[in-house]
Amino acid sequence: MAGSRSAVIGRPREFDIDEALERAMQVFWERGYEGVSLTDLTKAMGITKPSLYAAFGNKEKLFRKALERYTEGPADYGTRALEEPTARGVAEAILHGAVRTTTHPEGPAGCLVVQGALASSDAGRPAHDMLAEWRNDSGLRLEERFQRAVDEGDLPRDADPRQLARYVMTVSFGIAVQAAGGLGRDELQDIADMALERWLR
Repeated sequence: MAGSRSAVIGRPREFDIDEALERAMQVFWERGYEGVSLTDLTKAMGITKPSLYAAFGNKEKLFRKALERYTEGPADYGTRALEEPTARGVAEAILHGAVRTTTHPEGPAGCLVVQGALASSDAGRPAHDMLAEWRNDSGLRLEERFQRAVDEGDLPRDADPRQLARYVMTVSFGIAVQAAGGLGRDELQDIADMALERWLR
């Protein structure tokens, strides 16, 4: 019996966990957290509910893993932007990255962070809090990068790193909202360029 039980426990999964997570991310990205049921997820991922629970835990934990995948994949332009040599270069990389990601032909329109943030009920509270933390962390890292630019003389001494970070974040999320509403890449690029034209005027 012990050997039989060990064989069952050690049996490899019958699905590609990485591919399943990719599909879950796409569904959350397109429909938000509350707009997706477990049935929607299992159907898209090609697995059963027991398999979902065994591999990922519950819906909340799956969403967290999907958000991590999104951050390290489609939205990694935000992290890479911080490595730009100038503050303007950082802002440009973020806004242009937002345009590309939210209008990518092979992905849903808009942004997973924005779509997921539409959660408003008690059931959606975990996703709401998760995404608020994500946005706050992103804003703080951007603020710290702009503060470094002030310290290095790349930005004027009287520049406000926090306000600049909020400005860039607000425009980038606005781009995502407009993309989800059907605005095309060219129009969104015009918005990004307009925002950059007003950089520290």
